Formats: sequence, C-alpha cells, structure tokens
Amino acid sequence: MSDTTFSLNLKIWRQESADKPGKMVDYKLDCVDEHMSFLEMLDVLNQQLIEKGEMPVAFDHDCREGICGTCGCMINGHAHGKDSETTLCQLHMRKFRDGDTLHLEPWRAKAFPVVQDLCVDRSAFDRIQAAGGFCSVHTGSAIDANSLPVPKPQAEAAMDAAACIGCGACVAACKNASAMLFVGAKVSQFALLPQGQVERERRVLSMVEQMDAEGFGNCTNEYECEAACPKAISVSNIARMNREFFKAAATKAD
Repeated sequence: MSDTTFSLNLKIWRQESADKPGKMVDYKLDCVDEHMSFLEMLDVLNQQLIEKGEMPVAFDHDCREGICGTCGCMINGHAHGKDSETTLCQLHMRKFRDGDTLHLEPWRAKAFPVVQDLCVDRSAFDRIQAAGGFCSVHTGSAIDANSLPVPKPQAEAAMDAAACIGCGACVAACKNASAMLFVGAKVSQFALLPQGQVERERRVLSMVEQMDAEGFGNCTNEYECEAACPKAISVSNIARMNREFFKAAATKAD
C-alpha cells in the first residue's frame, strides 16, 4: 500500500428486502485511498463483491455533490458520519485511519422502512410536501426583481430554511424519529415570504397532519436534528412551525 492508502474493517447491515430479516456482515477492505469519497469507497467494495460473485451493497446516491439529499446512512451511530454539515457523498476517507472499524446501518425509523441494505423508503417526506408544500398564487410572467419587496432578515431566513435537502438525517438522529425539523423548514420557507401567505394556515395544518399520519415521533428538544443536519437547518424553524400551527388551529376553531 502507498502512503495514502489504508485498510478498513467494515460491518454493514445487509438485508435482501423489506420482508426479510437483516444482519450485520463483516468485510475487510484494503487499499482504501484517503482521497476517495465515502461512496467511492463503497463502490470499490462492491466491485470486489461482484468479482467474487456476491451481491453488492445497496446504497442510495445520485448527485454526489451534497445537494440532492439522496445518500445517507449511519456511520458508528452518527447520521452521515461525525463531520458536521457534511453529506455522506461529501465525506472523504482521509477522515478515517488505518484499521478503523466502521458500522454502517440504514436510517432507523418506522416511517423510513428498509428497502434493501442501506436503502430506505423516504417517500413519507414526499407525501408531507405534497400535502401543503406549494403555493397557488398566479405569478404570471416574470416581474421586476424589486416589485415585491421582501425584508432582508425574512428573505435570508426563508433561504436558510429552503436549504433543506430532505435527506432524513434529522429523523435518523432523533431518538423519537421526529420529522419536525424537516417539516419546520418546509413550512418556514413559505411562511416567511409574501407569496406563501395565501395558503399559510391550510399549509401548516395539512403538513403537520400528514407528518403525524406517517408515524413520525414528536420533538423533545434534544437538538440532535440540528447537529446531524448537513445543511445546518436551525431548530428555530421548529419553533416557527409550532407558532404557525397553533395560530392556524386557533383560527380554524373560531
């Protein structure tokens, strides 16, 4: 091995399908280059497994640029690994050392059933967004950029909330498997802008109702979600969602 390569001991959750039991399986991987991304390391492992006639490890990926939210798994109990504000595809092997043992598991949540190995079904997020994550204002053709003024603090807060990529790390990190950081971000990005005011009340009520129907847990203010979020979404969005929800619920009751 060269100065930039090393060996890893991998313990990976293998599960053929959702209706079959899974287990941790041990692998030894040599010649891991420190310049590889984590997903490239899994590609190398899978190539070796294929050459042996074994099934490769299934894992989610798409852009490999940290913007799509597709990838994700637990590394030694940490969503996306221990590095802060980093997606799995942007985690590099230089963060690990020769002989390290890595335990890789899928997101663990009732609302995220395992599909195969490290892949989970995150369509619950899609259904939550479909329940209220849109606005029906007829915008027509493009208008002048400054014709609808938005105060800078609100614009920045909305953009920060909109940075959520829906990866599910917040759910996986939470002991209650709560999706409130995700939903809070999606509610906030519309509630803070003029374009989102028309359906403001209906939106938060529908999204929270769908979140509960999907089986996610509640928030107990442990802040694991913010710590695990690769886009550093603030828990202040949860507080904003709660305010929006209680105000909308009170208005509806009246």
